[in-house]
Amino acid sequence: MIERLVPASVSCACSREDRWGADTLFPEETAQVARSTPARRAEFASVRACARQAMARLGLAPVPILRGPRGAPLWPPGLVGSMTHCHGYRGAALARAREFRSLGIDAEPHVQLPSAIRQAVVSAAEERWMAVQRPTVAIHWDRLLFSAKESVFKAWYPLTLLELDFNQAEITFRRAEHDAAEGTFTAQLLCRAPGIPETFEGRWLVAEGIVATAVAVPSV
Repeated sequence: MIERLVPASVSCACSREDRWGADTLFPEETAQVARSTPARRAEFASVRACARQAMARLGLAPVPILRGPRGAPLWPPGLVGSMTHCHGYRGAALARAREFRSLGIDAEPHVQLPSAIRQAVVSAAEERWMAVQRPTVAIHWDRLLFSAKESVFKAWYPLTLLELDFNQAEITFRRAEHDAAEGTFTAQLLCRAPGIPETFEGRWLVAEGIVATAVAVPSV
């Protein structure tokens, strides 16, 4: 799914299940999840296996992918990337830093957000927009909004090393003419940082029970 949302030069790999165990991790990675549950270790291993597949497609040898501050993956020099995992989906996207400043991807189960999370994620303007969407289009817009803001954060954080709250990005969605279950979005960033664009552009897709979003920030 993610490969449909990013430019062609971005290398992607995904899995719908945990097909790799903790024994596939590098020792440094194993240390980072030593106290985690078996399910968490399998998830951790699977998403890193996807990332290493994406590296291989760029002609790169496998390396450890450690967690940095805020859990952000630490990529080798010259690479940018993003990973995502949810029930039923693990994915990674990688690209050369000379082409992209940053990438952000996210996948979520296509179900309605819990009300408490919705209140924290959705702005008044976004609530008004969702209220007038065609009821015949079976999309949980609140979950899609959550995913888009996650992708925006993942693209923003490596560029700034600053937190970005849900209320500091306002999303405007557009549907594709050929398919009401996919399209593009613009994130208006309400938190400014030197040298960072005021808006991020992204793409979204709802398919096979999964909501997926992606942001690619070009180098020029």
